[in-house]
Amino acid sequence: MAKIDAADYTSFQAISDRLDELVAEVKNKDTSLERSLDIYDEAIALGSKAINLVDTPDPSSMAGSTNNAKSGE
Repeated sequence: MAKIDAADYTSFQAISDRLDELVAEVKNKDTSLERSLDIYDEAIALGSKAINLVDTPDPSSMAGSTNNAKSGE
């Protein structure tokens, strides 16, 4: 199976869905140790990407707050 790049995931929901798939795969008793380690690496990368998405403000929401501040002047 090809290694998936965490950069391909641009939404928290997509990351969450992929993590659910990884959990199901690693629970499968037929999954090899090597594949389980690959899954672990991918899950860590996805988790880091999810943290970045949550910690980074949405530019569209920031634009709205700037406009609101200007209209109150």
